[in-house]
Amino acid sequence: MTDTPAVVVESLVHRYGEREALRGVSFDVRNGEIFGLLGPNGGGKTTLFNILATLMLPTAGMVRVFGLDARNDPAGVRRHIGVVFQSPALDDRLTVRENLRHHGHLYGLRGGTLRDAIARALDAVSVTDRARDLVASLSGGLKRRVEVAKALLSDPKLLLLDEPSTGLDPGARRELWQSLERLRSRTGATVAMTTHLMDEAARCDRVAILNAGALVALGSPAALTSTIGGDVLWVTSSDDAGSLAREIADRFGVHTDLVDGRIRLELPHGHEFVTDVIEAFPGRIDAVTFSRPTLEDVFVHHTGRRFE
Repeated sequence: MTDTPAVVVESLVHRYGEREALRGVSFDVRNGEIFGLLGPNGGGKTTLFNILATLMLPTAGMVRVFGLDARNDPAGVRRHIGVVFQSPALDDRLTVRENLRHHGHLYGLRGGTLRDAIARALDAVSVTDRARDLVASLSGGLKRRVEVAKALLSDPKLLLLDEPSTGLDPGARRELWQSLERLRSRTGATVAMTTHLMDEAARCDRVAILNAGALVALGSPAALTSTIGGDVLWVTSSDDAGSLAREIADRFGVHTDLVDGRIRLELPHGHEFVTDVIEAFPGRIDAVTFSRPTLEDVFVHHTGRRFE
């Protein structure tokens, strides 16, 4: 692993007519890391994915992949990347090996070179024993791993995945992640993925959180959640929540936010506050919950709204 970033994104802007899908986004992806682009629908992550995959040009800004400018040398960038799209791209009527063989032809691979590439790709995602099976007979999780194997045929240095766990049950998601972690360990490949799943993002080395086309937070999951600085409390009331939020803030000298009709607080030792706030406002509080901060709390902290 080197210190040179695999991907550098600087001041990226993209517009669809009057709508600004990306608003000055900047970050880098370090060589050899698993990097997550986390955001709700409409946050801008799919547009960003398409630009990284050289499927579209940004309105403004710059993307470099292993030092190559994606705008001026898209063919050069494509030689270093493998792409797994959200929509399935396997032929159910063919075997796993046949799918990979036909895909390898698109890369100009033939003969022994292609056979070796297929063997390496199947081994990387642990599906060698299913090579002769019809794709139609595979589970959703296995199909997803075969999709990754296809993307590995060209021996890419950067693997791009768009919502890789969509439609998978928890067990299949775990198996897919184990495959990605083994791949990174064996080859040193860099992995960048879009996701809207908090638990998936939490497994990444670093995460960029997007909202309405803007980058709102960037860092490791642990570093991001540590910025919350304590427990997260949610207060539910059938009373006037806005008025109650102001009274709680005045009474205890704390900051409160009103999110989707509930009162949100960030406090150290939040469990100790539960009894105090209920006793201070008898009959006006229906429920108080608290938990350790998550990436969703980081999103709420920066945007003032729930992750949806």
